[in-house]
Amino acid sequence: MINLSVKIEAGDLYDYMLMHSYNSPAGVVGSAFGAILILFAIATRQWIFIVLGLVMLLYLPWTLFVKSRSQLLNNPAFQEPLQYILDEEGLTVSQGEAQEKMAWEDMHKAVSTGRSIILYTSRVNATIFPKRQLGDQRMSVIEMISTHMPPSKVKIRQ
Repeated sequence: MINLSVKIEAGDLYDYMLMHSYNSPAGVVGSAFGAILILFAIATRQWIFIVLGLVMLLYLPWTLFVKSRSQLLNNPAFQEPLQYILDEEGLTVSQGEAQEKMAWEDMHKAVSTGRSIILYTSRVNATIFPKRQLGDQRMSVIEMISTHMPPSKVKIRQ
């Protein structure tokens, strides 16, 4: 059993949103289209396309940055630390009097970024474990997730 107390910060939420958005089809297509516009501008010397390409490439990160700050300020769940228990049965999340238990078999996938380990509880909802807050429990968390989820659902880099 692993007990964790995690306080999500704006940077953690932004990191999750970037990873989630750029790994979606819309994020990939938007980035590719922005890059193509810039290449087209260079090839044809029609500089308006470089502006359009830059807008395409910078719009998503900027809006996600603003959204992460706004969510952190407006969502009461991010005001206090979340308590997590990872055990043989699954993940238990609690904050104050509220508590929710999720079984390992119900988890969608687990991934990592340079900043966090992200455990998707559905296609769009996730639990974020900032690596800097895991400390010496980081390897135990990775091992617990890897042991209880199918390898095809776990994409965690060390």
